Amino acid sequence: MKITVPNIITSIRFLAIPFMAYYIYASAGDSELNMVAFILFISIWATDVLDGYIARNFNQVSDFGKLFDPLVDKLFQFVTALMMAIVHKLPIWVPIIIFIKELFMVVGGAVLFKKYRLVVYSKWYGKLGTVLFVMAFCILFFLPKELVSKSGYLFVIPIVVSFFAYLKYCFDNVIPVIYRRSKRYLDNETIKKEIAKQKLTGISMEGSITKSKDIHRSNPFKSNNINKARGSKITGKISHIIDKEFKQKKNRSKESSL
Repeated sequence: MKITVPNIITSIRFLAIPFMAYYIYASAGDSELNMVAFILFISIWATDVLDGYIARNFNQVSDFGKLFDPLVDKLFQFVTALMMAIVHKLPIWVPIIIFIKELFMVVGGAVLFKKYRLVVYSKWYGKLGTVLFVMAFCILFFLPKELVSKSGYLFVIPIVVSFFAYLKYCFDNVIPVIYRRSKRYLDNETIKKEIAKQKLTGISMEGSITKSKDIHRSNPFKSNNINKARGSKITGKISHIIDKEFKQKKNRSKESSL
């Protein structure tokens, strides 16, 4: 692991997740502990924004950060949703959906990296989904008890946006890379290159014909000499073939007489 400031911040964020989970669990009926849990939640999310900013603007992007940072973010969201469900502030279907979505993305990302060396970077639509999740969790921390039964509605829009982002990532990044590595694409590229090669050959032939015509126009005596030289070569080849056939017939007649 390359030791950089963003990687250190990511590691601290990872270590802070269990403490946040504990304070969410202990905050049931305790407003002070609930505030501590909320501060930890905001701090973890803020460090996610901070390490990304430092990595991009101070040239500290590393392979470890590319892989570990998204993993910590997914763990952060799932643990928060799970603990909220445990303390009965959130219906259980929300952490289940988040778990399935994030697990599928982690496994898919690992396969893409191993097979195609492809790392899918975060885009604006993925960041929008994360921001909407953070906003929903922030509201959930201070949601009145009489509205807790409706808390699941807070996560409908974030989940829809996150699935949209997932499909967008797939169609914009994953499918084009897989297609470019496929046999069909390589065959099509070979055909295109062959067609382009034939076109270039045709252009060069046309150029040579045009050049010979230009030579004939500019210097007819020189072109006549070239034509005479070509004619003499052809005549020489014909006479060589005739001599060869004559010798073969003569040898056959000798053999037959013997």
